Order: sequence, then C-alpha cells, then structure tokens
Amino acid sequence: MKTKELVMKIHALHIDGVSQRKIAQKLGIHRKTVNTYLSNLEKSLAKRSYKRRTGKLDNYRDNVTEWLRDDPAYQATTIYDRLTRQGFVGSYDIVKRLVRTIKGEREKIAYIRFETEPGRQAQVDFGEFAITNSDESTTKLYLFTMILGYSRKLYAELVSHCNQCSFLDCHIHAFQFFGGVPQELLYDRMKNVFIGQLAGKKNFHKTMLGFAFHYGFKPDVTPAYSPWVKGKIERPYSFIREGFWRGYQFTTLDQANSDVREWLTRKEDRIHGTTHERILDRARREQPLLSPCPAVDVDTSARLYRKVAKDCTIHLNGNRYVVDHRLVGQTVIVRLKDEQIRIFADTVLVVTYKVPPSKGNLVQDPRFYEALRRDRQMNKRKYGAVVRSKGRAIRTISPRVTPNLDIPIRSAAFYDQFLRDAGVEVPQ
Repeated sequence: MKTKELVMKIHALHIDGVSQRKIAQKLGIHRKTVNTYLSNLEKSLAKRSYKRRTGKLDNYRDNVTEWLRDDPAYQATTIYDRLTRQGFVGSYDIVKRLVRTIKGEREKIAYIRFETEPGRQAQVDFGEFAITNSDESTTKLYLFTMILGYSRKLYAELVSHCNQCSFLDCHIHAFQFFGGVPQELLYDRMKNVFIGQLAGKKNFHKTMLGFAFHYGFKPDVTPAYSPWVKGKIERPYSFIREGFWRGYQFTTLDQANSDVREWLTRKEDRIHGTTHERILDRARREQPLLSPCPAVDVDTSARLYRKVAKDCTIHLNGNRYVVDHRLVGQTVIVRLKDEQIRIFADTVLVVTYKVPPSKGNLVQDPRFYEALRRDRQMNKRKYGAVVRSKGRAIRTISPRVTPNLDIPIRSAAFYDQFLRDAGVEVPQ
C-alpha cells in the first residue's frame, strides 16, 4: 500500500516535468505504479476500505467480556477451558491475547489521592515473612502493621500465629505505641474482621465488634479487589522487606520485634516522599487528636465452652482438667491464651492451669477431689440410699449372722394347735 505522501511526490515530480521512468527510478517503484497514480489523482488519495476478517473467537467475545466483568482475577487458562467446553476450537494464544486486551483496557483507571485528617483513620494489614533455618527449612512469621493515615507513623510487630488472639493483642500494643486510638480503622476483607455482606450491609466478626466498641473506633473494610484504597499500609511492606528484613540475622521473636521497632523509630526522622514533612513532626501534631486508651484492656484470650463430665473434668485439646465437683453437668467458660487456661463458672474464676506440652494428661488441683471426699451429701446420694426396684437385690439380714434377739423356742404341736384354733385344717 502506497502512502499519501508518496502519491503527492509522484504528482509533484510530474508537474516539474520529470518523466515517469525517472520518477520510478528516483522513488524506487515500478513505472506502471507511477502511471496508475498519475491517471486518477482522486482515486489514488481515496482511503481504501477493508473488510474485517471473522475470527474463531468472535462468537465468544461477549462471554469472555462478561466473565472478566464478574471476576477480574480470571486467568486466560481458565477462560480457555470454559470456551473449549462450549465448542471453541481455536488456539489458546488468541484467547490469551483477547484477555490481555480486555484487562489492559480496564486497568486504565484514574485515581484521586486523598489525605485523612489528623486522628481520623489508621490502616491495618497482615503480611507473611519467612525465615530460612540452618537445615534449609523455612519458618513462617506474620507481620502485623498499623499506620496512622495523617502522619504515616507506623507500628509493626512479628507474631508466630495469625489468630484472633494475636490479632487483637497487636491492636492493643499499637494503640499504646501511638498513645491513643484513631476514629476509624480500615482493613481488607480478612476473616478476623469481616464475615461478608448480609442484606446489603457489612457483617463484621462479633469479637471484632466488641473489641471496637470497647476501644471506641469504627471498623471498616475496603471493596473487593481494591488494594489501592488502603495504599498507605500496602507500600510499607516492601519498605520493611527491603530496608530491614533482607539480610537480617534472626535469633528470637522478641529480639526481632525490638529491632524492627528501633529501625522504624530511626526512619521517622526522614522526610516522607508524599507529605514532604518529617513523620516525627506530623505524629506530634496528630497524637493529641487521638482518643485516649481505656483504663482496662480487653481480655483477648480465646473463649471456649465445655461441659463438666461426671469425673469432674473437662476435655480440651487432648487433655483433661479437673474442676469443682459441684459443676458436674454444667457448661463452663474456658479462656485459653499463652499456654494457660482459666476456667470460669459464669463470672467466677474456678481455677487456672498451665497447658502441658503433651497430650493425654490429667491436670488436677488436689483440693477439688479432697472437697469431693468431704461432701457428705454427695457421698450419701452415691452410697447411702437403698434402692428397691425390679431386677435389683434387696438388702436382708445374712443367715450366717445370728441376730442378738431373745426369741422363745416352741414345739411343732404348739403351732399345729394354733392353726386349728384359727380354723385351718391341719393334716394328721
């Protein structure tokens, strides 16, 4: 296809008196091409129309677009498998190109940067960090982070378990570190916080709601597949990985937490790239606007319920724990945290035990069985009553024991005469 510029050059040279042979030699084209374009200028400059070729994927394009609209995380391999089950006979490559094109168009999204007011919001997240052991095996740790939206003051803590107890404990430590509680905490849709949508409303974990009520903040979650909404807490993970964790010589969890907090404290003196102020200066302005921490912290231990068996024990994680015998048949509350269990009857603490390192143990406090032995009413109910019912023996005087009674001895004739006087016929 010849361009419009080429056509105009041909006509310009022709007007200057250059022959068609010389024009063809100068422009490197065939002489017949020069003659064709000179014979009809309008046709030469007209835009050619091309008929679009139909492809094997044309009939399935709407399906692919709809699937990606419902779930942008769909991979091209999954879409290809679904299309083949619908009769698609094309190659995987054309499916991959279409998926890349549709996703590319959707990724062209513009965002508005927003800054929160001092004391207004903090963002929370959990990330995974790995430790390489001496035997080349790996141990997984979890990094809890909370960042104040205005000042960018950051709290970080490594924990060995990503459970609800550790999650809430990290919140308490962060509030103490900041010297107060922000009005709102923003999370992604983690299971420790968010259960799901219920009747169009966000349904939060009950434990999380109680915790938020005690500390006076409002929990909120980001929309699905929207990590940019809480970008303030997303970016520091790469900052910690590259600046602190890479090449760090791990010894103990307590030492690692001490080191990472010391490192973050030193970094507060830097000029932040977004705010163009020192983090330390903005944190000093934000701290007075945080709500004060409550006088008493929430008990973050796991809450479990167990029924007391007849042997005065409850079963928990492969071990048995002895409690007061008066609680037999009742349901007690068990609070588990840091390898320690506390057993409550309603609001009364019954006993505290240390969790043994192995299973199959009977953990007991001797005073409970001693109290059972001294309980006369309980022992009377178990041993003192004589039960008379069908199928059970009746207590009688043993024939081997001669009772200490003064009974006269009489002859058989005396008893025969006694029966005759009563009108009973006695055989001779």
